[in-house]
Amino acid sequence: MSLGGVGRIAICGYRRILASHLPHVQRITLQFSRQMSTEMQSVASRLQSSGLLRTQGLIGGKWTNAYDGKTLEVNNPATGEIIAEVACMGRKETNDAISSAFDAYKSWSKLTAAERSKRLRKWYDLLMAHQEELGQLITLEQGKPLKEAMGEVGYGASFIEFFAEEAKRVYGDIIPPTLPDRRLFVLKQPVGVVGAITPWNFPLAMITRKVGPALACGCTVVIKPSELTPLTALAAAELALQAGIPPGAVNVVMGNAPDIGDALLASPQVRKITFTGSTAVGKKLMAGAAGTVKRVSLELGGNAPCIVFDDADLDVAIKGTLAAKFRNSGQTCVCANRVLVQEGIYDKFADAFSKAVQNLKVGDGFREGVVQGPLINEAAVNKVETFLQDAVSKGAKVLLGGKRHSLGMTFYEPTIISDVNSEMLLSREEVFGPVAPLLRFKTEEEAIHMANDTNAGLAAYIFTNNVQRTWRVSEALEYGLVGVNEGIISTEVAPFGGIKQSGLGREGSKYGMDEYLEIKYVCLGDMNRN
Repeated sequence: MSLGGVGRIAICGYRRILASHLPHVQRITLQFSRQMSTEMQSVASRLQSSGLLRTQGLIGGKWTNAYDGKTLEVNNPATGEIIAEVACMGRKETNDAISSAFDAYKSWSKLTAAERSKRLRKWYDLLMAHQEELGQLITLEQGKPLKEAMGEVGYGASFIEFFAEEAKRVYGDIIPPTLPDRRLFVLKQPVGVVGAITPWNFPLAMITRKVGPALACGCTVVIKPSELTPLTALAAAELALQAGIPPGAVNVVMGNAPDIGDALLASPQVRKITFTGSTAVGKKLMAGAAGTVKRVSLELGGNAPCIVFDDADLDVAIKGTLAAKFRNSGQTCVCANRVLVQEGIYDKFADAFSKAVQNLKVGDGFREGVVQGPLINEAAVNKVETFLQDAVSKGAKVLLGGKRHSLGMTFYEPTIISDVNSEMLLSREEVFGPVAPLLRFKTEEEAIHMANDTNAGLAAYIFTNNVQRTWRVSEALEYGLVGVNEGIISTEVAPFGGIKQSGLGREGSKYGMDEYLEIKYVCLGDMNRN
């Protein structure tokens, strides 16, 4: 089993990529890297002194090297420089982490909800107290602009705060009996040990969105972060220990993804797998979980339509589409993957949208004013190029961008491409990059058909000033999330998840607790005896 796709491509070796670029781009890139080197070292030094730059895995409350001494490099995607070398773990370390979580479950699950809530609240406080350092760490290893990275810290921490409160609201039920001497009631109890496999695009928030409700319910966890961005996960785990989350309740192993995944799937002590990532890997995990009949939550790929109707407020539509498409350089599962524009406003929208995108500043995330960082690695850039070449070969026109940025490395120009149709890869699959394909439609019915013509069903966006249309289209769209006149809709208080091949289950909100709870029915008999 491979837990990867783009994430399984070699993590290091960016300098070799430079050799394939034009000489003048090569010179710019090398100069850019040299300029950032001192700054990166300064940031890394501050993180080291804060105790948040961890490089070992966490098993049973102890920071641990890989048993065979192997390490893997973590690179800054903006410069290709090595940030750190972390433990490259595998099956043995994962099995020990599972055993540690299993042992810790016996005591953690027995704590009162109020006590678990206090410790989660302390973890939230520590995350927010270190928001700047965690944001810097995210920018270093993932590449997103610092302001956006700090926003992720606030967003990620909000799940810990929310579920600290929800821990005290896990209620059972009393059922009216069918016989006079019976009493029937329902208990909700924690699932047990949870294996949490998380992606690189939100290295903190995708962890807290899973670990928060798991701990709140009384579960313990083994976290497997992406090999591309393990440092944020390790820093969050360090703060969890400081918050009083007991040893073994939170474990982190990273390295050999197939071996770690196989160990989590094979162990009968792991009672649930929660995963955010590609649909292809999600299907493999779902199949692998069948061997021990584990519960599974999957938040998988999307192909989000963004529908702009003739009656939309153009400024609102531009602002919302910009946010829905280009946040995190287009590397989110809820990014607008297809922009469907009604023919009456198509040309006007394309012109205004192009002007807005043209103003997006690309660069290293630590630079002032930068709103788009690099793509995560060379494989991600190759995918974008493949999708664009396919579209152009089938008649699409590049209105803006369409090529690697002059900064080199994995920077890519924000791109708008028009005259896209349903036969192109850009319409059928997730591009996961800063490319906005424009598709034209005539009627509301046609827009709904185009939007639903996909196996994905995670997020969708519509822009209209017609209230009746808002209801009609929202109900007709086959998606788990719908944003109306808004491009950023994720929040800790609302359920997040998809339908069709975009996943199973929900994260966030009160509904997110149910994913980590088992329902037990208890029947008391002979109740009329004195």
